[in-house]
Amino acid sequence: MKSSKFFFLAFACIITMAATAQQPQTKAQMNAQKLATTLYLIENFYVDTANTDKVTEDAIIAALKELDPHSAYISKKDVEKANEPLVGSFEGIGVTFQLIRDTITVISPTAGGPSEKVGIMAGDQFIKIDGEEAFGKKVDNEYVQKHLRGKKGTKVTVSVKRGNDPELLDFEIIRDKIPLNSINAAYMLDNHVGYIKLDRFAQESTQEFKEAFAKLQAQGMESLIFDLRGNTGGYLNTAIDLVDQFLTEDKLIVFTEGIHSPRQEWRSKKSGLYTTGKLVVLIDEGSASASEILSGAIQDHDRGVVIGRRSFGKGLVQRPFNLNDGSQIRLTTSRYHTPSGRCIQRPYEKGVEDYGLEMEKRLKHGEYYHADSIHFPDSLKYKTDGGRTVYGGGGIMPDLFIPVDTAYNSKLYTNLVRKGALNRFTTDYSLKYRDAIKAQYGDFEHFNKDFIVGEDLINGLKAAAQDAKVEWNDEQFKRSEKFMLLQMKALIARNVWETQQYYQVMASVDPGIKKAMEVLDNEREYKRILKGK
Repeated sequence: MKSSKFFFLAFACIITMAATAQQPQTKAQMNAQKLATTLYLIENFYVDTANTDKVTEDAIIAALKELDPHSAYISKKDVEKANEPLVGSFEGIGVTFQLIRDTITVISPTAGGPSEKVGIMAGDQFIKIDGEEAFGKKVDNEYVQKHLRGKKGTKVTVSVKRGNDPELLDFEIIRDKIPLNSINAAYMLDNHVGYIKLDRFAQESTQEFKEAFAKLQAQGMESLIFDLRGNTGGYLNTAIDLVDQFLTEDKLIVFTEGIHSPRQEWRSKKSGLYTTGKLVVLIDEGSASASEILSGAIQDHDRGVVIGRRSFGKGLVQRPFNLNDGSQIRLTTSRYHTPSGRCIQRPYEKGVEDYGLEMEKRLKHGEYYHADSIHFPDSLKYKTDGGRTVYGGGGIMPDLFIPVDTAYNSKLYTNLVRKGALNRFTTDYSLKYRDAIKAQYGDFEHFNKDFIVGEDLINGLKAAAQDAKVEWNDEQFKRSEKFMLLQMKALIARNVWETQQYYQVMASVDPGIKKAMEVLDNEREYKRILKGK
């Protein structure tokens, strides 16, 4: 009650001062007076006792929803939790999510986390949690933390809507400690090409990158593949520091601008760690915000080749404003622009609901499979330093397009992952034979070279499928056999060693890595792309 009275008196004071000065009220002053008066009337004349604290919060939340998809109100108890994925560690299911239309929508599962292991995918919507409906007005950050976080080893069941599938998919997830190292993998693909996968732009990412880079450089790295696929962003300063590693001094990295926020520029400060070697940046529809700042800067300065699919298109700057009760408003104040002037943010004029359907619309239009399904008007045409044409209008369009890989697109594979059979079997196998595997192969390199998924493992997977009530279909197995066997090997490697080994095994069938290697191995092609010919 005291907060609403303070709210009223504060704004009443503003209005009184304005009146005393005999100046006409501004629109902001009139609206503030209207809101303060409304709260005063509710508190003093409403028929029942009203929770004006909640009324105030609900009003703020509703107002911010009308502005753009990313302005947000964060309650006092959620302020620290909102930064947790970037600065700390926690136990839970391991997903980055966004509340769209009062529904928990997965932006990306944490690499190596519990959700990824059972097959949760970007774009999945959580409709039920432990049998209870998990959408509507009751769903906020507090609801999500309460229902999805929990002690390591505890279970939670989620019912997921995926794409246009009318049936909900049920997943049983065992909570675990969520790994928060921002680099998932850093290793040599051959004697000359290094690979680094960055999961998010966290507080320690620059230092992690420098250490990974030094390790690869010591192993003879001459070219680098920097993988930002599925990277949803993070700290702006970290993005700037990482771009700085690839550019010479005084290059524009990004600028922001808004009606009430004058243009602000960030430039490279010094010659970075890697300013001349060949570079490929991998992106996809899950690459957002800081990932788009980095890939956009690399592209605009013709510093490297960007390969993959059009990025997410999240280029709005949220500035935190602390309120008197410890809560916070993260208000969009400006937009990110790449060095050439492209606006990273995709349109949201049709409202938050339409904005939330973007990935479904891309799928429907065929964008994940055909580059020519994407059309940009000439009004959004920009030029790189070297004169190449690039386009604005939302997200970063890569220099080379890679369609979604359909090699594992079989109902059998989907069901094995969805019902946890594939993960459970490989986990159980790894636990049972970890010591024997290490004794036989010694290290991962020999395992990766010599280990073969034979009939015994296939039969074991069939038994696991039967236990999970997944119908085995030989025709569907043949369709995705190569991918499935390799993934079994990769999952065993991850369980015996670390997450990085999973990526090392899967690299041989990764279309993005394969295309990147082709480009890096062909000097003429690499230069041709950067010259736009």
